[in-house]
Amino acid sequence: MSLSKRALLARMAVGVGMLAALLVVSPGIGSQRGLVAWSDAWRARLGLPMDAARLLAKPGVDRDGDGRVDEAERAAYARTAVSIGFDFRLARSLLALTVGATLAICGAAFQVLFRNPLASPYTLGVSSGAALGAMIAIRLALHEHLMGVSLTTLPAFAGGLAVVGVVHLFARGARRWTSNEMLLSGVTLGMFCSAMILLLQFLSNERLAFEMIRWMMGSLDTVTHARSVSLLPFVVPAAALLVFLSPAMNQYRMGDELAVSRGVNVRRLQRLIVLACTLATAAVVAQCGPIGFVGLIVPHLAALVVGRDCRVLLPASLLGGAAFLIACDWLGQSAMGWVGALTGRQLAGSILPIGVVTAVVGVPMFLVLLTRRTTSL
Repeated sequence: MSLSKRALLARMAVGVGMLAALLVVSPGIGSQRGLVAWSDAWRARLGLPMDAARLLAKPGVDRDGDGRVDEAERAAYARTAVSIGFDFRLARSLLALTVGATLAICGAAFQVLFRNPLASPYTLGVSSGAALGAMIAIRLALHEHLMGVSLTTLPAFAGGLAVVGVVHLFARGARRWTSNEMLLSGVTLGMFCSAMILLLQFLSNERLAFEMIRWMMGSLDTVTHARSVSLLPFVVPAAALLVFLSPAMNQYRMGDELAVSRGVNVRRLQRLIVLACTLATAAVVAQCGPIGFVGLIVPHLAALVVGRDCRVLLPASLLGGAAFLIACDWLGQSAMGWVGALTGRQLAGSILPIGVVTAVVGVPMFLVLLTRRTTSL
C-alpha cells in the first residue's frame, strides 16, 4: 500500500490523538466507575468546582447522611477521586502504554529481521527465556530493587539473550539456517524454557508456585507510576535505536546482498536489533510477566493502515501497541463486572490477568488477518 506523505502524517496524527484521548478518559475506567468518573477525577486534580447535587448521588459521599455535601465531604471525595483516578487507573494505563508500545515495536522489528510475519518476542522464545530468568530470580527471592530497578530484570535479560544467542549460534554454523528454521528453533527453545518453568513450579512450595503461576498470566497491577517509570531506561533507548535503524531495515527487507550493496552492515544491524529488542522485552517481562499476541498482531494491523515502510511502520506499531494494550486492560477490568451482573455474583472488584485478555482478543484477530492473506512482510 503506497500512501502520500500527507496521508501518512494524517494517519499518524489520528493515532496520536486517539492515544491521547484514551489517556484522558482512563481515570474513569475501572472498578467503582459509579463512584469516580473521568470528569470527576480531572476536576479534582485541577481543583475545579464540582456540582454538589451530582456528588450527592454518588455512594459514600454524604458521610453524615444529612442530605447535603459540605466542604469537608467535598474535599474527602476529591482526595478519593485523585487517588483512584490517577494513582491507580491512570498509572495502569501508563504502564499498559509502555508495555504495549515496547512489545509492538519489538515485534515489528523481529518480523523484519527474520523476514517472517510470525516472528515476535513471544514466538521467538525471547519472552519465554526472559520469563525463565525472572522465575529463577523469584525462586531465589531476588525481590530487591537497585535505584528503582528490579533485580529480576538482569536474569530476565540474560534468559532472553541466551535464547537468541543459541539460535544465532546454530544459525551461523556450517549450514546457515533460513529465517523459518531460525523461527522454529526459537519456538522450540521457548517450549524448553516453558518446561523449565514448570519444573521450577514443581520444586517450589505452594506459596511460591501460586506466585509463579499468577505472574505467568501477566499483570499490570500498580498503585503508583513507579513501575512504568522504572521501565523507561530500558525501553526508551531500545525504541529510539530501532526507529533510528528503520532506513537500514528498509534495505534489509529486500535481501542481504541488496542491503550490503547499498552500504548496510547487515551483521551489525542484526546484532543491534536483537540487542535492543531483547533488552526491552526482558525489562517488560521482568516487570509484568509474559504478555502474548501484542508483538504478533499489532505490526500487521499497523501495516494495513500505514504500509510497510519501516520508517513509518515502527512508530505506528508503537502507537498501536500502546492503544491495544490499554484497551485490553480496560476489557480485563470490566469483564468480571459484566460476568457478575449476568450471574448475580459480586465480581466487580476482580480483574482478569492481562495475558489472558490479550490471548482471548488476539487469537480471533490473528485468524481474521490470516484469512485476508495480506500480512506478509
